[in-house]
Amino acid sequence: MRLVLLTAVAMIAFAANSVLARLAFATAGAEPLSYTAIRLVSGAAMLSILLGLRQRTLPRSLGGSWHAAAALFGYAIAFSIAYVLLGAGTGALILFASVQVGIIGWAILKGDRPGPLEWLGMAVALAAFAWLVSPGLVAPHPVGTLLMVLAGLCWAAYTLLGRASRSPLQDTAGNFIRTVPVAALLLVAGLAGQPIDPAAAAYAAASGALASGLGYAVWYAALPGLPRTTAAIVQLTVPAIAAMGGVFFIGETVTGRLVLASIGILGGVALALVGADRRRSAISR
Repeated sequence: MRLVLLTAVAMIAFAANSVLARLAFATAGAEPLSYTAIRLVSGAAMLSILLGLRQRTLPRSLGGSWHAAAALFGYAIAFSIAYVLLGAGTGALILFASVQVGIIGWAILKGDRPGPLEWLGMAVALAAFAWLVSPGLVAPHPVGTLLMVLAGLCWAAYTLLGRASRSPLQDTAGNFIRTVPVAALLLVAGLAGQPIDPAAAAYAAASGALASGLGYAVWYAALPGLPRTTAAIVQLTVPAIAAMGGVFFIGETVTGRLVLASIGILGGVALALVGADRRRSAISR
């Protein structure tokens, strides 16, 4: 029961990042540079506090790496700009599909040879994605789509760089802290162009401190009890949660095209993940 609760809270936190971003841009007139800066600084502060409480002392060295910090920053800035143009559910769907495709694609480049079930899943997911973004009255904004794909690929890189981590909380805190100097420059640039609305600042701080900082901490607590494939597949619930949040909190509409594309994309990715798990299990026997 504890594992289920932790997993559910983590998925809600991940979806909250999308909903909070849309609230900031759609209802509070947020500007993406300052939003990104506040989110990163708030996340760094919360993770530092959590790390201090856990270790009861400040670490002697900074965890993480500059490469991971660069991937984190790329994700955060592309994510913010994309959400000026995309709805909460659509953005989350593109983001999490891009993350999984990026991770699977990297495995193939490194010599992994997917089986028929994996190729079928990826083909279904890509076909559904192509249909979602094809021109039409309800197609997502093309620039927003490209930016969210970039955010997803950056997050995939961040995930791959962190797989070998022996101290996820310390490394994540270190990665966030490394982004603070650039975040400060972003904040200055953003405020020079547009003063930030207090509500937008609050949404950004909540995204960084709660949805990101606490959300990642809860996720790390749940991960040891989840099989690898389960951990990957459960994250595919995030777009649905984000879409519901967009409807309830922002008044966004969920189109039939988005629903059908979501089924195709997420179902295809889930099929590929299950196929990969079965293939690896057969090899290890």
